[in-house]
Amino acid sequence: MAVVLAAAGCGAVGRVTQGDPAHGKELFLASTPKGSCAACHTLADAKSQGTIGPNLDDAFSSSKEQGFSEQTMADIVRGQIAYPEPPMPANIYRGQDARDVALYVAKCAGNPSCGVTAETSKPAPTAPTAPTTTAAGGSTTKPAGPDGKAVFAKAGCGGCHTLKAAGSSGNVGPNLDQLKPAEDTVEHQVEVGGGAMPAFKGQLSAAEIKAVAAFVADNAGK
Repeated sequence: MAVVLAAAGCGAVGRVTQGDPAHGKELFLASTPKGSCAACHTLADAKSQGTIGPNLDDAFSSSKEQGFSEQTMADIVRGQIAYPEPPMPANIYRGQDARDVALYVAKCAGNPSCGVTAETSKPAPTAPTAPTTTAAGGSTTKPAGPDGKAVFAKAGCGGCHTLKAAGSSGNVGPNLDQLKPAEDTVEHQVEVGGGAMPAFKGQLSAAEIKAVAAFVADNAGK
């Protein structure tokens, strides 16, 4: 496994000589427009159970038993981030971010209690919601709910699905513009997953799941 991954180009991006595994864990768990490491890979320390890509615990446990250093494994992971095998997108992270993720995986793969706590960034500003106002009859206008398009991006859906309205061109899962699924179908699939798709119930709120389902159903094929 190590020899195969090393051939993926780790020499072309340089050795991983320093980094922050705590930041790497935060990024591993995060969603990006290209997808999410945790949604695609199993890694016990991160409590992720993705099945699209290799099980990282299985991939590196044997390497650790054979005496490979964390430095060597971090170099391998860094090369794989830059030059992956499909369907993994290239450069989901770059530069120091990629090195941090590589160090985290090298340290914690095959070690479900490696002691790394994810760094917590300051929360991103939320989109403004409509103000709560009271109408003449005493009724109240409720604040706007979650933005389905923003949830689609947050959950990394674009890394796996094509949807023109979201500006995504993923090809791991079905092309949503071609599929044109009904809202209740999307909602159910997001909740429970299926095949290579992870379940998002517990990761997204019920309101976020409904919002992203409505966004996909309203915009697929347009």
